[in-house]
Amino acid sequence: MKQSRTNTCGELRLGDAGKKVTIVGWLENVREVGSNFAFLVLRDYYGTTQVVVETEDMMKLVKTINKESTISVTGTVRERESKNSKLPTGDIEVVPEKIEVLGKCFHNQLPFEINKSRDADENTRLKYRFLDLRNPAVKSNIVLRCQVVAELRKRMTDLGFLEITTPILTSSSPEGARDYLVPARNHPGKFYALPQAPQQFKQLLMTSGFDRYFQIAPCFRDEDARADRTPGEFYQLDMEMAFATQEDVLSTLEDVLVPVFEKFGKYKRISQAPFRHIPFKEAMERYGSDKPDLRIDLEIRDITSVVQGCGFGPFENAVVKAVAVDDFNQGRKWIDKLLTDVEVQTGNKACWVKVDENGALTGGISKFLGNCSERFKEALNLKPGSFVCMAAGKKSAAQKTAGVIRTMMGRRIPGHFDEEQYALCWIVDFPMYEIGEESGELEFCHNPFSMPQGGLKALEEAEGDVEKALAINADQYDLVVNGYESASGAVRNHDPEIMVKAFRMVGLGEEDVKAKFPAMYNAFTYGAPPHAGAAPGVDRLIMLLTGEESIREVITFPMNKNAQDLMMGAPSVVEEKQLRDVHIKLRTEE
Repeated sequence: MKQSRTNTCGELRLGDAGKKVTIVGWLENVREVGSNFAFLVLRDYYGTTQVVVETEDMMKLVKTINKESTISVTGTVRERESKNSKLPTGDIEVVPEKIEVLGKCFHNQLPFEINKSRDADENTRLKYRFLDLRNPAVKSNIVLRCQVVAELRKRMTDLGFLEITTPILTSSSPEGARDYLVPARNHPGKFYALPQAPQQFKQLLMTSGFDRYFQIAPCFRDEDARADRTPGEFYQLDMEMAFATQEDVLSTLEDVLVPVFEKFGKYKRISQAPFRHIPFKEAMERYGSDKPDLRIDLEIRDITSVVQGCGFGPFENAVVKAVAVDDFNQGRKWIDKLLTDVEVQTGNKACWVKVDENGALTGGISKFLGNCSERFKEALNLKPGSFVCMAAGKKSAAQKTAGVIRTMMGRRIPGHFDEEQYALCWIVDFPMYEIGEESGELEFCHNPFSMPQGGLKALEEAEGDVEKALAINADQYDLVVNGYESASGAVRNHDPEIMVKAFRMVGLGEEDVKAKFPAMYNAFTYGAPPHAGAAPGVDRLIMLLTGEESIREVITFPMNKNAQDLMMGAPSVVEEKQLRDVHIKLRTEE
């Protein structure tokens, strides 16, 4: 069947009055006025057009068509009597001489009203995502995503980067998250893994003589969902540069991303390059997070030495962090909710005091601070009307709890949160190693492929000394935008001697390195260039540009929080023959 249109539903204007046209789209709405008169709204990708039915025969046909059917309308454009200035096509309407059903909607009742789909339950939206995407407000995020990806590709290509795709089926690699495994039919008992990132392949490209690489890379990680992270798969702007330093990578990404934020961002203000560099330790001390939201003007203060010996049990032999604000006028109910929310999010309790109009500490734990109240007020520069919220415990716990306090207070107390901007910074100088929470042993902190600052000498001096090992920083860096980690990268460890020594620090010998990373280790023994790279997350970038609070709003077909594709029914049961083909037998738990 020949289907043609002369115009889209967002195209016709008053200058088209008198023309005979054919438009096609979805029947969005029908409003009957009397027995032989009705207004139809026809919607396509480009917009909507009003169609006016004025005859008995045409009304009989319209009554048989369910909303969301696709139809073709041929008729004459005329000026509307009652214009709608909110619509681009609001000055005209089409009087049909022919209406043809192209694709029938067989359902009288839809799961939700298309233009209000965002008000529906999320699982319902995801099950009927093909309907949800008909909502222009939902579709606009996907359109923006396409435009941003095209802009990223253009900017990277203009800077001399080659777009090279890397394999999807690869080997399992210890990169921090669980792998998605794929059984190998021709190799019983062996498995491929979907790549958590193209990390090793892009480094191998640098050793192969390619100078600048990028791709919009799919990455697969078996992780739990969060508002800013989708389970299963995500996309990143993966890039790598040969013979490059940290500053080469950071300045390149600034050149790429600033214009993208300026062109597509919801907010008009954005940090200009070069972005501020904040060392990891400073970020934890001042903001309680390696992902600080710099739109909040509050900072954390260490008051450990000030409150030691004051007589308050939780402060004894603990690190104590405080966040203070002036001109505080919230009541006890507000404070109690703050403390409850902090404990729910961190698992740690917070405490508080206020300063009354006479300059005395009051409320909360004020009675325990009597013998140190003056130095307490002096250390935090408190004045009548000030409010202080505090966290105590081991250093890392106190820092992180205070970071949550800072964020909650900054967002909830007026005047401390400048929301309508993009505040970008680089977090640099991450620790190379940390003590694992579960193992209690020395582990890589961020990325095992990073170059330790000080190189081989630093590792040799720290061998056998945990404290010295914990003091080693790596040439690693994260881009943080409005409190979200938006890119992560590093100067790579391209020297096999340094690589072996770095892994030996965490209990893995040279044979372990060769076994786990055979291609990289072997390639590096043939002369590898110094190289560095990073990978901004595309999904998270689009979320920030649109101002959405959930990353699922900017992904075309996202999974739900439980890593289920409700629309396609995945994950699903497969037939026994399929399992036999790949040599798998399911184990039934007792």
